[in-house]
Amino acid sequence: MTTAPPVRHVDFRTLPDALWHRGERQPDRTAYVFLKDGEDATESLTYGELHEAACRRATTLSAAGLTGRNAVLMYPSGLEFVRTLLGCMYGRVAGAPVQPPRRRAEVERLRRIADDAGTSTVLTTTDVIRDLRERFADLPALDGLDLVATDDPGALHTGDPSTPERLPDPQDIALLQYTSGSTGHPKGVMVSHANFLANVVETDELWPCEPRGTVVNWLPLFHDMGMLFGVVLPLWAGIPSYLMAPESFIRRPARWLEALSRFGGTHSAAPSFAYELCVRAAESGMTAGVGDLSSWRVAVNGAEPVRWSVVRAFTDTFAPHGFDPMAMCPAYGLAENTLKATGTRADREPMVLWLSAEALREGRAQPVGERTDSAVPAVGSGRDVAGTHVRIVDPVTRQPCTPGHVGEIWISGPCVADGYWGRPAASEDTFRARVADDPDDAAPHLRTGDLGFLYDGDLYVTGRMKDVIIRRGRNHYPQDIELSAERAVPGLQPNCAAAFSLDDGERERLVVVVEAGGRVLAALGADGLCERVREAVRAEQRITPDDIVVVRRGKLPKTSSGKVQRRACRSLYQDGELTRLVPSGREA
Repeated sequence: MTTAPPVRHVDFRTLPDALWHRGERQPDRTAYVFLKDGEDATESLTYGELHEAACRRATTLSAAGLTGRNAVLMYPSGLEFVRTLLGCMYGRVAGAPVQPPRRRAEVERLRRIADDAGTSTVLTTTDVIRDLRERFADLPALDGLDLVATDDPGALHTGDPSTPERLPDPQDIALLQYTSGSTGHPKGVMVSHANFLANVVETDELWPCEPRGTVVNWLPLFHDMGMLFGVVLPLWAGIPSYLMAPESFIRRPARWLEALSRFGGTHSAAPSFAYELCVRAAESGMTAGVGDLSSWRVAVNGAEPVRWSVVRAFTDTFAPHGFDPMAMCPAYGLAENTLKATGTRADREPMVLWLSAEALREGRAQPVGERTDSAVPAVGSGRDVAGTHVRIVDPVTRQPCTPGHVGEIWISGPCVADGYWGRPAASEDTFRARVADDPDDAAPHLRTGDLGFLYDGDLYVTGRMKDVIIRRGRNHYPQDIELSAERAVPGLQPNCAAAFSLDDGERERLVVVVEAGGRVLAALGADGLCERVREAVRAEQRITPDDIVVVRRGKLPKTSSGKVQRRACRSLYQDGELTRLVPSGREA
């Protein structure tokens, strides 16, 4: 007699369907665990507990008249976000996740998002409300916002919780995802329940979640990558998810790897800089507590350009711990496509092409036979799967690019969101673009604003259209300039530089902002650091910065997951709000 294999998942219509199913049939199975300080498992939720908590919140939201409306979700990392997110979905309330404000400018952004979403309701915790009122009570941006603490038992429905009479339909809006790049005029991506399900199905096809799989996640849950990998995918697949706050990782990167080894993590995702921080931690002797990583089968590397040097360094550094090179899975995605667009399968090693740097600056992807001083590496972000289709299109003519040419990445398929909330014109331009003179391709496409090319079926991302710096007809990518700046001086941290251009009315000027810690500044001084950065960028990128700004460590604008915000940095520069450690930059 043979034993039937365990069921991985069933065909759910929506994520709330998955929670209802697991809450009824697997109530005692662990769903989520929160690691305080990234180490101690202080709080957990079973599917039964999560189902009950979500029902209670859905009933409360319905009684408040929020069914079919929007609400802002403003939570620190933790399980209350998970309870309320699923409660909103049960109650057919479209949540707009945001980060709890740490600075005055973030309070203003909170208000802009609430206004854009057409809501005054902000769901959060008692601690966050207390902090807001103590630190920002004088800000008019908080006036009129209804701050509701969902962790306060007195604010919740007190009767017996029951499953809502009507769960959401697949085409209902599940979420308004405001991307981290939104600044003065935030735009909320309307992600439907069907989008969520299509994305996790494709994600599982790329990186299968086996019955004994385990997710470990430190990415912020209000961000699309952290939410999908930390909350949505494990719930759909029925596997436990161990969560920690981003600051726990940033303060001590080894905590991420320790949790993966301790809990047998099989799936985790992070930007490239996170893997680099782990390598530097190992070089500093700070990873002694990391055990066996052989269970880690899917290490997704995305959300920013993937650096080949980091891929190799991480693989080599942690191979003695059992890390498999094929576990490193470079990928590409964006909120407008729910998240994942392409990815490298876990049964193949990452792909790298060495390209002519000169040809790339001219918009051509020209592979060279071997690594040379004039070659640059490009890491493949894998392939599309299932119904998603990727094309490379000239952003001006809207004609398909010929092979070997860099163009805008266009995407079609079931993961593409419905558009931007309340912005029909912007939605039409971004989400319903069509390739010119191509009667065989009638499907609308998502214009990503990202540049790249296809080679042997793999997507290679080269940068953002709006961030590319054009000098004498040649393209210079900011991430390449930033990498040269970071490596100009030993001791600078990953993601310590931002490169951007400004048009002063006569020409486009290149500005590089670098943050540095006390040791580097003590050794070189700010002026000496400027000169090192200038020479490194000139030698490696064949472009000379017009201005270099050195700021103290921690002053460079970044997202909560540690990614540099170039546009926010440019705004601060234009407004004169960056505190220089050198009086003025030297013109080239």
